[in-house]
Amino acid sequence: MVMFPLQLILIIFSIPCSLFIFRLFLHRTGLTYVFRKFVDWVNDGIHVHLVLKVPEFDDSTQQENQFFSRVLLYVSSLASLEDSDFTNLFAGKKPNDIVLSIDDDQIVQDSFLGARVSWRYRVKRDCDDQVVARSFVLKIKKKDKRWILKPYLQHIHTVSDDIDQRRNELKIHNNINGRWKSVPFHHPATLDSVVMDPDLKSRIRCDLDTFLKSKQYYHKIGRVWKRSYLLYGPSGTGKSSFIAAVSNLLGYDVYSVNLSQVADDSDLNTLLWQTACKSLIVVEHLDRYISEKATAKITATGLLSFMDGISNFQDEKILFFTMNSKEGIDSELLRPGRIDVHIHFPNCDFNSFKNLACNYLGVKEHKLFPQVEEIFQSGATMSPAEIGELMLVNRSSPSRALKSVITALQSNGRSVVKSGPQLCHRSSSSPLPPYVTGEAGGVLWKDTVPKEFRKLYGLLRLKSCKRPGSLDHRDDEMIDR
Repeated sequence: MVMFPLQLILIIFSIPCSLFIFRLFLHRTGLTYVFRKFVDWVNDGIHVHLVLKVPEFDDSTQQENQFFSRVLLYVSSLASLEDSDFTNLFAGKKPNDIVLSIDDDQIVQDSFLGARVSWRYRVKRDCDDQVVARSFVLKIKKKDKRWILKPYLQHIHTVSDDIDQRRNELKIHNNINGRWKSVPFHHPATLDSVVMDPDLKSRIRCDLDTFLKSKQYYHKIGRVWKRSYLLYGPSGTGKSSFIAAVSNLLGYDVYSVNLSQVADDSDLNTLLWQTACKSLIVVEHLDRYISEKATAKITATGLLSFMDGISNFQDEKILFFTMNSKEGIDSELLRPGRIDVHIHFPNCDFNSFKNLACNYLGVKEHKLFPQVEEIFQSGATMSPAEIGELMLVNRSSPSRALKSVITALQSNGRSVVKSGPQLCHRSSSSPLPPYVTGEAGGVLWKDTVPKEFRKLYGLLRLKSCKRPGSLDHRDDEMIDR
């Protein structure tokens, strides 16, 4: 009778000792992983599981599933990714940084509120080994579904948003074969660096800020929460840089639509469906595409529907269309509702020149400025890209840079006075006036181009010179919200 309690005490103490010895044995023999897999296999056989699939694209509409990208971010951040059967290693952005990336058919374990779940990554390929579809499969015990599934999915949203904000990396998406292909977007442009009238720049900032705060107002009046801008002006006047600056200001990704790569109206609508909220949708050289009616694959109705956004009900998108000129464009294409704001990007005037000199040369005042102003007043002009390039190659000497600009402007001015009637127009893709700059200064482009071409070029430059940029609202007034 006395020995029974002692035996019970020995048995109780022997159980944890036995478990410790068993774990030590597994660790020494390298069988820990095998034993863990065996336990998982037993659990899978005992419990009934629920399987949930998260595809990258909706099979019916081909619209991108935004939750797939969130799951990809979340699973890639799990510490258990290191304990999976295999994984990919990639160099990170920082020096000596190694990034783990999930691989095809890989299983990653996770736990939430005491419940264990697993994610399997699946990639479907065609006969040419090209990726056709990607998806995640969530496996969860059926008994755990009711009390952890909803909070677990909310947890994934929270974690992925936090990761996304920490990365804060903008992307530019280009349409290729009916799908968007994205790369990091690291354009340095800001609204402060864009050469533009300060008052106009302020009004644009105000317009963008008002739009961002107007979700409830747009829904109240029954309109899609979007804003569309037309940027028009000669090549090299900063339209693309302005779009990049807005992207950096708002933190929006850029979707650049190449209409020549779109198969038909349906393909264009599918691309629009696949764009994300809080993004810029950009169509450059719209006038050039409209003029090429013989090779156009998109109907006028399809293009107007795309501009109206009637095929896409996702909110908070800004559309940018660029043109070299609005002349000859159907007024239906530019009516209010399709284009909300028109912004003119002209060639340089003296105020724009001073902004360029400050940005490129760090010069706010110079003894040569009065001479430059006088030349601009005589009618000579150049695009900001042309003047900026002259300043860039001569940046080591502000005086030399300004003299090279003066010489180029004088050449244009003399050509304007001497040139006769205009026989042809300069295409938007024609190169800038050639010039070469060395240590001792520049070889002027007038010395390398025949006289007749210089005359024609000067006349064309004068005709393209218009009044300073304006912000023309096609609506009667700014929406007051």
